[in-house]
Amino acid sequence: MKRIAIIHIGQETNDFNPELTTLANFAAFGIYQGPEILERMRGAGQVGGCCDAVAEAGMEVEWVPIISAWAMAGGRISTEARMFFEERIGSGLRNAGKIDALAMHIHGACSAEGVDDVEGAQLAICRAVLGPDVPIVTSLDHHANVTHQMVTLSTAILGHRTQPHDVYDTGRLAGQMLVRILREGTKPTMAWRKLRIITHQEQFLTVAGPMKTWFDHARAAEAADPRVLHIAPCPMQPWLDVDEGGWATVVVTDNDQALAEKLADESADLAWSMRDAFMVKEAVAIDEAVRMADRAEKGLIVLSDTGDTVFGGTAGDSNLILEAILRLGIKSRALIPLISAKTVALLVQAGEGADVTVPMGGTSCPVFFSPIMVTGTVRKIVSGIVKVAVFQQPEFDQGTTVIFDAGPVTMMISEQSGSAGNVPDVYRWFGVEPADYKMAVLKTASNFQFFRPITSQVIRVDTTGPGQSDVVGLPWKRVPRPMFPMEQPASWRG
Repeated sequence: MKRIAIIHIGQETNDFNPELTTLANFAAFGIYQGPEILERMRGAGQVGGCCDAVAEAGMEVEWVPIISAWAMAGGRISTEARMFFEERIGSGLRNAGKIDALAMHIHGACSAEGVDDVEGAQLAICRAVLGPDVPIVTSLDHHANVTHQMVTLSTAILGHRTQPHDVYDTGRLAGQMLVRILREGTKPTMAWRKLRIITHQEQFLTVAGPMKTWFDHARAAEAADPRVLHIAPCPMQPWLDVDEGGWATVVVTDNDQALAEKLADESADLAWSMRDAFMVKEAVAIDEAVRMADRAEKGLIVLSDTGDTVFGGTAGDSNLILEAILRLGIKSRALIPLISAKTVALLVQAGEGADVTVPMGGTSCPVFFSPIMVTGTVRKIVSGIVKVAVFQQPEFDQGTTVIFDAGPVTMMISEQSGSAGNVPDVYRWFGVEPADYKMAVLKTASNFQFFRPITSQVIRVDTTGPGQSDVVGLPWKRVPRPMFPMEQPASWRG
């Protein structure tokens, strides 16, 4: 019987959000160790997908779960958090006994205070304990920043095949790869290419446009030749300012380096040829977007706050769309989430039923926005764990949450991110039915899937912020140059 260790740690870093991601942010979604990991992740997420794929293959294994932790995307993780996970990874593997393989489920775009490549460092710890011969199958979010260290230390790298992500599917890919390695003797061989490209998020969905073309090309190459085990196009999320930043593509073959190199070049060339198409913007100006939603014949209209995409690591306290709705005198009912512990504290002090005027949001990143004064009524104050039917994490703590009514706007204001208002069941948890509203602001530029069953239209709003589509206008300091679109390199190699 083979013994397979499991490590699952996920956080996506946005370098333009100055607020650190701490251990408390991970704890809000749960930090689990040992057998509890398998119990909580059964049938779900990358861990569940991995275990299910191995079981379906009829391979008998002993799972050795080390640690599982996930935090919403945000600023760089604190030194305390980085060292905590490094210690738990090292001690967990050292105390685990003989390990035949490791399933390493990470995001791939995590940075910390003073450390650009957190996950490369974690892999280095794993390799130091396990030695050079134990297979490490690494599964990444496809918005990962693939680094030289990740490739060197992994036996095989796999990535999400869709955006919106199907993390269970990616876990299954990892499980299937482990079976091939441990039972069938497959010898994964990798080639990768680093591309001097960073584009905005508006063309990231894989259901249409240039991203579909790039990902379809990968799937077609896999289907055309049984020696091709996996191709992972990785359009790095566009807010990671690191010295090894940029898109990548990774090709995994069964012991055929020449084929892997050939396909890696083809994948990189294809992405580069479509670089201008990846920069096509769909977002409209704030006032125009709000008026479009207001005059739409039917709701619910999603207003995507692209500059404050919490799923992309922003703080969630942008008030730009709120300000426009109130200033323009919009009458249609609107839902708006806000993440602001300071605002929550003021409203809790006022108490349920109070009519108050308070400064609202805009404190996390003064470069982009500032607080505005808003008058309204405190409808409800609730604390505790939130449970939802459909989300990457089925339960989480978003701290104290206040439901606040300001004219036609109902706000869900929370101390911590939770799902950032991007999941309708969270509103329902607090007694608010999203389908009763004409418009809803979502703090994401891509993950509209949770609202899709009740949505009639999506309007991307061209808001500024740490997640803005104007990547050229962000204050880059560390990424390699020249980098498209900030410059016009002659090739993807720079």
